[in-house]
Amino acid sequence: MVAKLTKGFWPKTANIILRNRILIIILIVGFTIFMAMQWSKMRFSSSQTNLLPDDHPVNVEYQAFLDKFGEEGNAVVFAIRDSALFKPVNFNRWNKLSKQLGAFPEVDFVLSTDNLQELVKDSVKQEFKMQPLITGELKTQKKIDSVTNYLFNNLPFYDNLIYNKESRTLRTIMYLDKDIVNTTVRKDFILKDMSTLVKNFEDETGLDVHISGMPYVRTMNSQNIIDEIGKFILAALGVTSLIFFFFFRSVRATVISMCVVIIGVMWAFGSLGLLQYEITVLTALIPPLIIVIGIPNCIFLINKYQQEVKKHGNQALSLQRVISKIGNATLMTNITTASGFATFIVTDSKLLKEFGIVASLNILGIFLLSLLIIPIVYSFMPLPKTKHLKHLNKKWIDAFVNWMERIVRHRRITVYIVSIALLVISIIGIYQIKISGSPIEDMPKNAEFFHDIRFFEKEFKGIMPVEIVVDTKTPKGVLKPATLKRMDQLDQVIEEIPELSTPVSVVNLVKYSKQAFYNGLPKYYQLPTSQENTFIMDVARKSSDNSNLLATFVDSTGQTARMTTFMRDVNTNRMEQIEQRLLENIAKIFPAERYNVYMTGSALLFLKGTKYLVKNLIMSLALAIGLIALFMAYLFRSFRMIVISLIPNLLPLVITAGIMGFVGVPIKPSTILVFSIAFGISVDDTIHFLAKYRQELTANNWRIEKSVYKALRETGVSMFYTSIVLFFGFSVFVISSFGGTVALGSLVSATLLLAMLANLILLPSLLLSLEKSIANKQTLKEPQIDILPEDEDGY
Repeated sequence: MVAKLTKGFWPKTANIILRNRILIIILIVGFTIFMAMQWSKMRFSSSQTNLLPDDHPVNVEYQAFLDKFGEEGNAVVFAIRDSALFKPVNFNRWNKLSKQLGAFPEVDFVLSTDNLQELVKDSVKQEFKMQPLITGELKTQKKIDSVTNYLFNNLPFYDNLIYNKESRTLRTIMYLDKDIVNTTVRKDFILKDMSTLVKNFEDETGLDVHISGMPYVRTMNSQNIIDEIGKFILAALGVTSLIFFFFFRSVRATVISMCVVIIGVMWAFGSLGLLQYEITVLTALIPPLIIVIGIPNCIFLINKYQQEVKKHGNQALSLQRVISKIGNATLMTNITTASGFATFIVTDSKLLKEFGIVASLNILGIFLLSLLIIPIVYSFMPLPKTKHLKHLNKKWIDAFVNWMERIVRHRRITVYIVSIALLVISIIGIYQIKISGSPIEDMPKNAEFFHDIRFFEKEFKGIMPVEIVVDTKTPKGVLKPATLKRMDQLDQVIEEIPELSTPVSVVNLVKYSKQAFYNGLPKYYQLPTSQENTFIMDVARKSSDNSNLLATFVDSTGQTARMTTFMRDVNTNRMEQIEQRLLENIAKIFPAERYNVYMTGSALLFLKGTKYLVKNLIMSLALAIGLIALFMAYLFRSFRMIVISLIPNLLPLVITAGIMGFVGVPIKPSTILVFSIAFGISVDDTIHFLAKYRQELTANNWRIEKSVYKALRETGVSMFYTSIVLFFGFSVFVISSFGGTVALGSLVSATLLLAMLANLILLPSLLLSLEKSIANKQTLKEPQIDILPEDEDGY
C-alpha cells in the first residue's frame, strides 16, 4: 500500500521543484533573511552548566542551599607570589587595586589587605568590635614588614583565606553581586573593567597577577567557545571545499556546494536565536557539523547529475532524475543521521535536549537546501564540460574498488578473524574506560586562566567549592557547644584530606572570638571550653559586627550552617572516595535524629551530573540503535538483514570504545556523544549498499554473489568519497583548545573511517556467507518503499 502511494511521489516532486524554480529561490532567500534576523536573539551561556534535571534530589538540595545562602560561586580571586609585592610602592598599589575593584556596582565587596578587619574585645563595653588592620598608606618598609608579620603570625583566621604563610602568597577576594553572577553583566565587567584594572596594575608594578574563581573561569571559558565557533566554521569550509574540489575538479560544483552549506549555517544560527537556546560548548558545534554533514548530500546529488549528463547529455532529464532517484535515498540517510542526534531529546538533560533538537532539525534543513538549490542552480547553467566529468573515470578509485573486491572474494575468513580479534581486544579496552566528573578537564590547557587554576590549586588547594550544610533542626541550634564541637570534628577530617582546602565556617569565627577575648593571643584560636562558652558567647551576642560576620556562615534563624571547602581537580574515582569518606564521617559525627547534614556545591553537582548524563546517553544510544533497526526492518522486512546491517556499524563503536580505554580517554559529556553521532552517520553507508544490493538481487534473479559484487562496485566510490569528507570534516575539531572537542572530533573521525571499511568489506562478506542459507527470494520480501531505482548508479 505504502509503495503504491509513494511510487510517483519523487517524480512529481522533481516536476514541482523544476517548474517553480524562481519561486523556490525567492522563498529560500526570504527564509534565510528571516533566520539571519534571529541572530540578534542568540545568547551565549552565562550560567554554570547543570547536567541534572530540576527535580533530581542532588539538584533539589543544591537549590535549597542557594535559596538559603545565595550564589556560592560569586568569588573572583587575585593572588601574587612575589617578594617584590612587599615593597612600599607595590604593596600600596595592591591595596589601591582592591579599592578600585570595590568601587564598581557589580561588586558586592572586596576582602583584601587594604580592608582586613581584626576582631578585638572592647574591655569597657564588654563586646567585640572590628578594627582595621591597616589605616592609611604604609610608606616605609618597616611598617609593611610589621603589618605582614603580624598578619601571618597573629591572625590564623585569615590563613589560607587571604595568605599562604609558607609561600607568602597574598590573595584578594572579590565577591560579585549575586544577582549578576549568571548574567551577561558579569561577562562584560570581567572582560572589560576588571581586566583593564589588572592589566594597568601589572604594567605599573611589573608583577604577575594570578586570577581565578568560578565566575572568572566560566567567563574566560565561554569566551574561548565564542572565539572557536568562527575558527571551526572556516576550517570546516576550507577542508571540505578542498576535498570536494580534489574529487570533482570543478570550481562551479565546489562554489555551489559551499553556498548550500553556508546557508545551512545561517539557518543553524537562526534556529538557536529563534528557539532562544544558549550557545554552549555543544550547540557551538552545530554550525560546523552542518557543513560536514551537508557536503555528502552535495556529493551524491552532483555526482548523480554528472553521471546522467555523461550517459545521455539531456540536462532536463538529468536534473529530473537527480531529484527523483537520489532524493529518496538522501532523505533516508539524512533521517538516520538526524535520528542519531534526535535521541538526545529523550534525555532529562536540558543541555542535551537543546543540542538534539537544533542538530536534528538543521540536518533535515540542510537536506532540503541541497535537494532544492543544487538542481535549480544547475538548471540555469550550461552542461558540465568534459573536464568536469573526468573524475568519474579515475584509475586510483578503480584500484581501491578492486582491492576491496579481492578481499571480499578471497579473504573472507581473514576478515572474520580480524573482526573477532578486534572485538575481543576492544572489549578488554572497554573495561579500562573511566568516567570523568571534572568540570575543568575539557578546558583549554594552554590558556592563561587554566594555568592560574593550577596555581591556586597549589597555593590554596583549589577553586571548586564543596559545601556541607548542617541543619540542626532547631532555631539557634548552630551556636550550641555540641554542634560547634561536631563541626570542628568534621573540620579536622577535611583537613586530613590533601585535595581539600581548610574549611571556612562559623567554627572559625567562634575560634576567632575566643582569640579576641584573650587579647588576640594566637594560641587561643580554638573553640571555647564549656566554662568559657557562656561568657564568650555573651560578649559575641552584644557585638553587631560579629553578627554581620555570622550571616555569612549561618542562616537568619540560626538553625542551619554552611561549611565551605574547595577541591582540587582530581579524577572521578578519587572524588568519589573523598565524597564517601566525608559521608561516612558525617554519619558518625552527626546523629541523624538530631541533624540533617548533606553535601552540595559545584564540584559535587558536576560529578553527579556527569554520571547521570552517561546513563542517559547509554539509553539514547540504545534508542538510536533500536530506531535504526526498526527502520531497517521497515525497508527490508527481514530479521537476518537487520542483524547483518547492524554488525558493521556496531563493531566500529566497540573498537572506538576499546581505543578510549587503552589510550586513557575517559567517558565524559563530550566523548559519550561520539557513539550516537557516529552510529547515526555511519548507517547511511549501510542503507546505500543494501538498497543497491536489493536492486541487483531483483535484476539478477537472486544471485547473491553477482549482486554483492555489483553493489560493491557501484556504491563503493560514493561511500569512499563521503566517508573521506566526513573523516576530514570532523577532524577540524582537533584544532580546538578544548580537550573534549578534540576527543569528539578525533573519535568520530576514526569511528566513521572504521565504519566505511566495515560497510565495504565486512558487510558484503556477511552477505556472501549467507548465500547458501538463503533458499529463495522470499527470504528478502519486497520492501515497503523504493529507495533506489533499477538504473541507479550507486550515488
